[in-house]
Amino acid sequence: MARYTGPRCRLCRREGMKLFLKGERCYTDKCAFERRSYPPGQHGPMQLRVKLSDYGVRLREKQKVKRIYGISEKQMRKYYDMAINMPGQAGHNLLQLLERRLDNVVYRLGFAQSRAQARQMVNHGFFLVNGRTVDIPSYLVKPGDVIELKEKYRSNQQIQESLQVRIQRGIPPWLELDPDNFKGVVKALPSREDITIPIQESYIIEFYSR
Repeated sequence: MARYTGPRCRLCRREGMKLFLKGERCYTDKCAFERRSYPPGQHGPMQLRVKLSDYGVRLREKQKVKRIYGISEKQMRKYYDMAINMPGQAGHNLLQLLERRLDNVVYRLGFAQSRAQARQMVNHGFFLVNGRTVDIPSYLVKPGDVIELKEKYRSNQQIQESLQVRIQRGIPPWLELDPDNFKGVVKALPSREDITIPIQESYIIEFYSR
């Protein structure tokens, strides 16, 4: 099966950092990474003493980004090919493409507590982009696009609570949220400074270009 369907917290433990794959749970004491910060498996604690090779470091970075954004290897390779053919630094281009995914934008705007939840909402046709239903999570938004939650879903308590939490934590500067109208606008393309996730994108480019 291409998409991972097992325990999300296991992925955080594997990468040695919080990937915030389970929404609000990741901010509580229930977070599995807080209780067991070593890799999963019978010999997990022993793996903390294993030094990775240069290849291993770059592989882990690539895997981490795939898991953060919830994409497959085929999709990751496609974004890499697009990034190296765009003007500018390939690593920055790659992160920009990932951030522009509709499911990520829905998550960043606060309509969902996690990217997985946002992807499910998009798949089920919860959102309009420029007035038209878009149910493709990988759809790439562009400056000026308006993302709007359909009216019949606006009374959903989970979505309303998620919006309030996101407003408290802040919206990325390249996006603008109108919470009263359940609407978001893409003001600009995300810059490298706007992407605060600890990612060494150069390692990913090196991994694929080896």
